[in-house]
Order: sequence, then structure tokens, then C-alpha cells
Amino acid sequence: MTDHVITDYGARPDQDCTQAIELAIKACELTGGRVVVPAGLFLTGPIRLRSNVELQVSAGATLRFSTERSAYPMVRTRWQGIECWSYSPLIYAYDEVNVAVTGTGTLDGGASSDNWWRDTRPVDDWNRLLRMVDDGVPVDDRVFPPGHGFRPSFIQPHSCRRVRIEDVGIVNAPMWVVHPVFCTDVLVRGITIDSRGPNNDGCNPDSCQDVVIAGCSFDTGDDCIAIKSGRDADGRRVARPSANILVESCRFGTGHGALTIGSETSGGIHTIHARDLHITGPAIDHALRIKTNAHRGGLIEHITLQDTQVDSVTTSAIHITTNHATPTPPPIPFPPTVRHITITNLRVHSAPRTLEIHDTPTSPVSDLRLLP
Repeated sequence: MTDHVITDYGARPDQDCTQAIELAIKACELTGGRVVVPAGLFLTGPIRLRSNVELQVSAGATLRFSTERSAYPMVRTRWQGIECWSYSPLIYAYDEVNVAVTGTGTLDGGASSDNWWRDTRPVDDWNRLLRMVDDGVPVDDRVFPPGHGFRPSFIQPHSCRRVRIEDVGIVNAPMWVVHPVFCTDVLVRGITIDSRGPNNDGCNPDSCQDVVIAGCSFDTGDDCIAIKSGRDADGRRVARPSANILVESCRFGTGHGALTIGSETSGGIHTIHARDLHITGPAIDHALRIKTNAHRGGLIEHITLQDTQVDSVTTSAIHITTNHATPTPPPIPFPPTVRHITITNLRVHSAPRTLEIHDTPTSPVSDLRLLP
């Protein structure tokens, strides 16, 4: 494997190394191999990975990303379950094969209440995007130019095959941290996420299949792992489920749900197996959370949770709702189906409630089994 060390392409500690990293990626793309960030602090703008390129952040290295919005070009993305063109994620790949982010160094998104976290959801832009969906505007015409748009995800492989994200520490994300979209064959292993800003979900497979999330540690400002498949009419248009996902041997310290399904479920979510999870608390709301509603619809089934230790949660160990966040009913309801959920060997030390279900007559939860 060929290594392309960014300092060989002009990168210097404490300086903007965006161009040097881009040159290293272009060279690496020709041969395959690794783009290596050596020990030290390096500053950069957005990074776009290419096929057969592994970005390795070495031990003792910190790659800190710019918070200047003008540095981020528009790309095709998915924001809270709706496709559009908006700010590039900090690390992005589109329609690539064999891409990786590895190493034991640190990725620092630089986000804080002084920059990205100020605008949790720009109301005018969000309402405009919703109108575009209602009006059937094609995705390529849902463009949010500089000065508009939405906080980007940190790492987003989009429409990629064979993705690996391994060992890195990730802090201060603008939005969702690890966000694969329309990907297959994804491995997220051994990463440590400590990012507690608004909507800082830890790992969100979004209409992805054949995913493994293993040996990771989460302290987040929102759900730790959230499996998704698109929002409302736009999710139904795409109609791609998340499926065949294994979550194992992960630790959860701070966040809303440790393992969450939803609330964007319109494409369906099925065949999710989680085992050997440890919710250490004290600031986790739920161990398993399933949330959807009649706006979302979708089929959620074949969910298993096995051998889970809950030291402490603030609300309920298991929380399932088919009426999540619905102040007004949709004009045409799409009642979701939630069924075939099996929970085995759940050990709860401290929780106000073990199980909490809020369903509706049109969307009852069925075939829920709690086994020793």
C-alpha cells in the first residue's frame, strides 16, 4: 500500500492544508493507498475522498476543519431525510468504491455556539425545502446557495460501496457525525465520538444496507446511533430501506437514545440486530428507542436487542412510539407498521420505566417479545 504523507505535498502544522490534502488525494487516487496526516495540528477545509483512498489520521494528529461557510461548496446531500444541494459535509465521498477514514488521531469539526451551532434549523430555508418536496421539485433544482442551506454532516459517504471508518476520535461536529447515505457494505469500528452540540447524532446509517457498527463509544448531543430511511414524501419517493445492520459491543454515555430507529422511517427499516451493548449513563434517555408517525409511514420490523446492560437511563429503557412529534395530523396519513421486536437478556439497574409504548389504533405495535 502506498502512503502519501500530506507534508510531502506542502502541508505544514498550524496552517491551512486544504490544497495539500487535495493534491495527496489526487495522487493516491492513481495508485490506491493512504493519505496520511502525521502527528501535529493541521487545518483544513472540506475533504472529498475518491475511490481506493484511505484518509489516515495518525496517532498524535489532529485535523481541524474550517468553520467558514464560504469554504464549503454545494454538493448533493440528504438533510434530515430530504435530498437537496447544500453545504458539503466536512469529509464527503459521492459514488465511490473503497473509501476509508482511519487512524487513532482526532478529527475536530471546530463547531461551537459561535459558528455552526448557532443555526439549528434555518426556518426560512427549511420551509422552502418542504415546499419544494410538496411541489415535486426535482432534487437537482433544490439548491441552497452560499449564505443559505443547512449545517453539514461531519463524515458523509453518499452512494458509496465498501466504506470503512475506524478508530478515529471525532469531536465538535456541526450536525450528524457519521452519516452514510445510500451506501452498502459499511464498517464503522472502534471510533470514539464526543460531540454534544445540537443534532449531534453519533452514527446515522441512512437508507443503507449491510452495515456493521462495532466497538464504538458515544457521547453525543442527540441520539447516539440513529437508523434512518428518509422523511415523509421524499423518503417514499426514494423508497430505499435501511436493512441488515449489526450493532455490537458499543458503549453509550451521553445522548438521547443509545440505539434509535427513526424518526425518519419512510423508506422502511428492517433486520436490525444489536448485541452486547453497555449503557453507562447517567445522561442517556433510552437504551432502545423507536420513533415514527403517520407523516413518516414505513415498515419497521425484525428488530432484535440482545445482552444489553443498562446502568442508568433518565426516562425508559425501551421506548416505542408511532405518534412521535405530530402536533397536526397529515392531510393524507401514512400509518407506520412496527412489528417483530425481540428483546433478550436486558439487564436494567436504574430506570424510571423499563418499557414505554405510545401507539395508535391505526399503528399498533405488534409482536413485541421480552425474553430472559
